[in-house]
Amino acid sequence: MCAAIAAIAVQLAHARLVGHWLQVHTGTINESGPYYGFWSGFGSDLEEFGIIGAIGAALYQLVKKYNCHEPGCWRIGQYPAAEGQFLLCYRHHPDYMGRKPTHEIIERLHRENRERQTAIHDKLQNIHERMTAGAAARDSANDGAPTGRPAE
Repeated sequence: MCAAIAAIAVQLAHARLVGHWLQVHTGTINESGPYYGFWSGFGSDLEEFGIIGAIGAALYQLVKKYNCHEPGCWRIGQYPAAEGQFLLCYRHHPDYMGRKPTHEIIERLHRENRERQTAIHDKLQNIHERMTAGAAARDSANDGAPTGRPAE
């Protein structure tokens, strides 16, 4: 705050000198035509500022895509959560409880996932068996009569 007030005071005390310095360094005086110095000097850097801004925006979006999805966390999200819907760091992943995954945690999660996949497979197998058994029972009840379905 004090530095800003001091800068304003210096600007006001030496307005002509500061203004002249600004004009010389931006290229608006001492050239062959109006603003020629600006566009061939300082003004030509505007494109470079745009390029640097675009690169900065691209880097921000890249970091935003791969960082932890917990709001305010800038760590890299390496661990999928909610069936891969979110990428979280080890501190925010619900299975890791704020600690880096140890071998025991990895084994436990692998075992739980395997059990879940086996349960799903068994349930689908039971449904398939019931469907095929029901179709076979319907076919034997008809005793060869047409069922209204096309032959396969």
